[in-house]
Amino acid sequence: MKEYKLFVQRIGLVGVTNIFISLSTLILLPILSKNLTIQNLGVWNLFNTYLSFIPLFINLGLPYTMVRYLPVKTEKEDIKEGFYSIMFITLFVGLIALGILLLFSNQIALVLFDGNTSVSILLAIGTVISVMSVSFFTFFRTFQQMKIYSILQLAQTYLGVFMVAFFVYSGYQVNGAVLGYVISQFIVFLIVMAFVIHEIGFKFPKFENLREYISFGLPTVPGNFSSWLVDLSDRTIIGIFLGTAFVGYYSPGYTLGNIIMMFSAPFTLLLPSLLSSYYDNNRIDEVRKHLDYSIKYFLLIAIPAVFGLSILSKPLLNVLTTQAIAQNGYIVTPFVALGALIFGVQGIITQILLLEKKTKVIGSRWIAAGVLNVVLNIILVPFFGIIAAGITTLIAYVFVCLITSFYSLKFIKLNFDFIFILKSISASVLMSFVLLFINPVSFVGIVATVGVCAVVYLLVILLLKGISPDELNFFKKMVKN
Repeated sequence: MKEYKLFVQRIGLVGVTNIFISLSTLILLPILSKNLTIQNLGVWNLFNTYLSFIPLFINLGLPYTMVRYLPVKTEKEDIKEGFYSIMFITLFVGLIALGILLLFSNQIALVLFDGNTSVSILLAIGTVISVMSVSFFTFFRTFQQMKIYSILQLAQTYLGVFMVAFFVYSGYQVNGAVLGYVISQFIVFLIVMAFVIHEIGFKFPKFENLREYISFGLPTVPGNFSSWLVDLSDRTIIGIFLGTAFVGYYSPGYTLGNIIMMFSAPFTLLLPSLLSSYYDNNRIDEVRKHLDYSIKYFLLIAIPAVFGLSILSKPLLNVLTTQAIAQNGYIVTPFVALGALIFGVQGIITQILLLEKKTKVIGSRWIAAGVLNVVLNIILVPFFGIIAAGITTLIAYVFVCLITSFYSLKFIKLNFDFIFILKSISASVLMSFVLLFINPVSFVGIVATVGVCAVVYLLVILLLKGISPDELNFFKKMVKN
């Protein structure tokens, strides 16, 4: 019981952190949408799209390697050898990528950023900072130091919000927003690096086990690329066929629906290193129990969130952005929110494939999903507009979840609580009637209504006995302690 208590406490800590991180996107939405032109808002979103995409190649899948291989190491010298081997290889590839991006910065600017070379150059610099930050942040994930990890994540997020807002309100438009974001990332990177060096010291590695590390991580790179194709390429295709203005319309609605991801993030962050320890010690029952609990706890929150965000999409976008964005983008949110829920479930089930070191399966499923998503977007977006991109994202996530379940459950059988899922959907439907009846339009009204609906959902779940008395007592004791 003590292990489960610690697990849930860490889930709660990271969950709260991700709530505040997700709120930062809602804080930035009005700052950017009301101070940038719709074209510049599209440039900003494309910058963030590619800043999340390019590091997927540069890191060679080594963050996966770190959380899979390093948790079982106990000697500090072994930890330093493993960590700095990964870090130096990542740095080397990152510097090569920096040179290539700077060399082709003019061409990249013309294709992606309406000819804005400054944004293209900052993308190159930000990419190297991002990929190095991931390596150092992953250290704290690997060794379950979630308090430090959470604090540093919040610092990075809100320093970024402050810097972006400062430059935008100072009149520097999209160039200032991008510059402020890159500066904030660099400052936090230096802080994170200092924390890690203080913890384990510094060592120039001998690159022991490097071949094993790369052979585990490298097969995930095509999968990461294809995952990006599913998650973010829609904006590129929208930009090509409809123009950057429509990227500006699409992205806020997408961002709103994607808030569901914050509920799955604690599980995908914590489970790899935790389950690796259980699995390597042949405690398969513990692995199964943690996965079963994770799926249930995730769905407990994510299912009503999908209903709520779908209904509140238009009033929220009216408050946070402009009327034009709300009118054009709100219809995207329900499809993205449901897709994010399915993505969260498959992210938990995927842990089985990571434990079994089936990274080729992980890569292959995303390659197939990525091709499917891109083809559907190219066919449908020119005719049906941005709503087609939301629907194709949902289709791709359903496909990935089915493939993941098919392969993963061959190794470890999970107990899906379908009765609980039906109870959660029923409670969410009743909650939705309350939401539609109140029909809030102001920000204060929306926040108050969300609070009321959360209480309604929880009461109905308890009445339907969706949460057992043992689970309820467990959470009460955890909160009390």
